[in-house]
Amino acid sequence: MKLSYLDKLFSEFIRKRAMKNAGGCQRCKMPKLSHKNLQACHFHGRRKRSIRFDEDNAAGLCAGCHMYLDSQPIEKIEFFRNLLGQEAFDKLNTRAQFRHKVDEAATILYLREKLKELEL
Repeated sequence: MKLSYLDKLFSEFIRKRAMKNAGGCQRCKMPKLSHKNLQACHFHGRRKRSIRFDEDNAAGLCAGCHMYLDSQPIEKIEFFRNLLGQEAFDKLNTRAQFRHKVDEAATILYLREKLKELEL
């Protein structure tokens, strides 16, 4: 699967956010030396374009936790519900039901700003 620039930028943001907020994997809390040792795990998959680049729809996880949650749908639901809180989790699921085209240029600008904020 070929990743777009936006996919790569979003993944970098999610992984760096996890490093800043959790110091590593957001599930097992295993510390990592770099965001490069994490993966961006999506709750709703790539086909849900309306939330593909929604920061609530992804968490920074180690490869083991990512693979585990992708194979355990009930635990994945519980993980994201606990991570976001019930209200934000419900809102994410509502947003996932709508179809709209993502403004890629605006999303790129937004993510670049969010990455700058993480570096402060």
